[in-house]
Amino acid sequence: MRLILAPMQGLVDAPMRDLLTRIGGFDECVTEFVRITHTVHSRSTWRRYMPEIEHGCRTPAGTPCTLQLLGSDAENMAVNALEAVRFGADKIDLNFGCPAPTVNKHQGGAVLLREPERICRIVQTLRQALPPEIPLTAKMRLGYEDKTLAVACAQAIEAGGAALLTVHARTKVEGYEPPAHWHWVARIREAVSLPVVANGDVFSLEDYLTIRRESGCDDVMLGRGAVMVPDLARQIARHNRGLPPKAADFAEERVWIRQFFDLCRSKEENGKYAVARLKQWLGMMKKVRPQAGEWFERIRTVREADDVARLLAEEV
Repeated sequence: MRLILAPMQGLVDAPMRDLLTRIGGFDECVTEFVRITHTVHSRSTWRRYMPEIEHGCRTPAGTPCTLQLLGSDAENMAVNALEAVRFGADKIDLNFGCPAPTVNKHQGGAVLLREPERICRIVQTLRQALPPEIPLTAKMRLGYEDKTLAVACAQAIEAGGAALLTVHARTKVEGYEPPAHWHWVARIREAVSLPVVANGDVFSLEDYLTIRRESGCDDVMLGRGAVMVPDLARQIARHNRGLPPKAADFAEERVWIRQFFDLCRSKEENGKYAVARLKQWLGMMKKVRPQAGEWFERIRTVREADDVARLLAEEV
């Protein structure tokens, strides 16, 4: 019954992985995707996307972190994967689910779900190139326009040699609009022999119990729900140990908000990054926490990091 933190581009970056794994409940996390085109990335690029690579591929809380790659050039993806391993990566995940139009336009992410044979070749090329002790996994959606090739794509990933498959229970066209089709994850799980992780629309303990029941999967990946409810994984993990979920109150969340801002500032002291990331996060949290909305309004028009820090130091 593992809980995995999803690789959401522009949302679950290193500071967010650091914070959420400190709060607890996660057994593993995955980086934002590193896009592979025609170049071979340097050590600085791997460190930028995955600072955990310098610390045994673990977050400061000790949670294992997997490096995710996105691309369609199988040979160059393999070369880059080997470079990442040389610099310390110990597990590689492949992205066949990103719905971003710019990514799909350049033959990356979910657009590959139109071509199961190509997916198989990519997975197979990396599996053959990587040392046998380096696990290779993959994440996919249910398809591009429709779900016609969902099972075929999953079987292609298995045939290529992946050790595990995560399925986001929507197509590219469906984006993030509800509902997630958890029963389709069950169809895929029944059609392959490799372990399958269920993903999509888990915002509460009740959602977690339902996705497990409908998908038949023991392992679940949390994405937006874990960002909006920062202790969601901790609640679920407590439930799985037979303990009361014990949801956090806003006093505890307020500590996390300040901590996250500090983590972002440690990455870029006086730039716009920390301010933008905090506004983004509070903008998501306010959908379930009115108090987060109050903090969002307080900083909404503030541009300087020092000014935001002063506001965060005050009690609401």
